[in-house]
Amino acid sequence: MYNENSMDKNRNKRVLVGLSGGIDSSATCIMLMEQGYTPIGVTMQVWGDAPSEAKELADRLGMEHYIADERDDFKASVVKNFIDEYRSGRTPNPCVMCNPLFKFRILKDYADKLNCQWIATGHYSLLEERNGKVYLLAGRDTKKDQSYFLWRLGQDILSRCMFPLGPFVKTEVREYLKNKGFVHKSEEGESMEVCFIKGDYRDFLKEYYPDLDKEIGRGWFVDAKGKKLGEHLGYPYYTIGQRKGLNIALGKPAYVLKINADKNTVMLGDASDLETGYMLLEKDELVVPDEIFECDNLTVRVRYRSKPIPCQVIRLEEGNLLVKFNGSASAITPGQSAVFYSDNRVLGGAYIASQKGINWIVEQNKDKYNA
Repeated sequence: MYNENSMDKNRNKRVLVGLSGGIDSSATCIMLMEQGYTPIGVTMQVWGDAPSEAKELADRLGMEHYIADERDDFKASVVKNFIDEYRSGRTPNPCVMCNPLFKFRILKDYADKLNCQWIATGHYSLLEERNGKVYLLAGRDTKKDQSYFLWRLGQDILSRCMFPLGPFVKTEVREYLKNKGFVHKSEEGESMEVCFIKGDYRDFLKEYYPDLDKEIGRGWFVDAKGKKLGEHLGYPYYTIGQRKGLNIALGKPAYVLKINADKNTVMLGDASDLETGYMLLEKDELVVPDEIFECDNLTVRVRYRSKPIPCQVIRLEEGNLLVKFNGSASAITPGQSAVFYSDNRVLGGAYIASQKGINWIVEQNKDKYNA
């Protein structure tokens, strides 16, 4: 924790916990209590019915508990952005957008209202203070590490965060709950990665944007030369790298290479066509502005659970970033996040931009990288 001695003693022991009532938030509350903190639970109702599981847990632990009904704002911000991104031919990651602009903003607001110095969640990540900055670190459980989703959190949030589960793997957290008498809880299944979608995102788009098919309609699958290969349902129903569900027979496996929203075309090709040595990024947010340009062990993750890829980065004149992979990457997807690491420390991230014109950009800037 940071600057404990300068904080009000009572406030410094009060922790606002994002409480879903699932395995991870339950273990977080119990751990904090054992460490001498007073957890106060806030459950954000963003979808569906009022959450009963969280209230039952709070009652069992004797915690203060509040429900923040944020359904309208959530739909107007996170869900709207999700739909708009697909309408733009991009593939969104709603958690990356939700965490700084919605979830942690609300947690901070409640922490201030309820006199809590700290904010805690059940994310599998760690924190480190270095040179006056608070950095995210990848959690010990490489399969559950969630630092990728948190790259947009600013210093005002990170300096108040606790992630008690970061040092543990999921099996240890389950065993911990079991030993504390929460046997049924310890055996629960995993929660969905996207909280407001059950099943296929395409069905969600149709339900919550019923004019989508009328607005966009069917288009064409094309090859790299623009030759029409067959009809598709509309570009929002596809994403870069997709192979299954294309419903087109070409005599060999086909993959989505590019999406052109203006022309309503989806380019198909071989798996090898997805490989690239460079990518363009936009809207970067870095802990220290020049750190990624000076880091000699820089890696980047281009999707959740993807392996970190060694790379070099330069800033283009217009402000975007051009990443050179020391090797290659596959299925670079506009709208997704690219997150930079030095070992397990998050240096920042950016959104994957349209890759249109990247070959020309690379040619103009290829002499700016280290040999």
